Amino acid sequence: MKIQYISDNTGLTTGVFIPIDEWKALKVRFKGIEEEEISIPGWHRELVQERLATYKSNPKSAKDLDSSLDEIEDEL
Repeated sequence: MKIQYISDNTGLTTGVFIPIDEWKALKVRFKGIEEEEISIPGWHRELVQERLATYKSNPKSAKDLDSSLDEIEDEL
């Protein structure tokens, strides 16, 4: 794939150029790649909001990532 990176005047990468033939191939391979927005079901949004509220009311109850991964590995 012949991707070209686009940078601003400070050298920060700000975009990517994909040749049209390669873009067409990607669209065939990955259906829906052009969609600008992913639809999230309402029940999922509600669940995330509930969990955020629970966390905000008691942030010390949250586990760190390493501890959580260790627990998961122990259960395997």
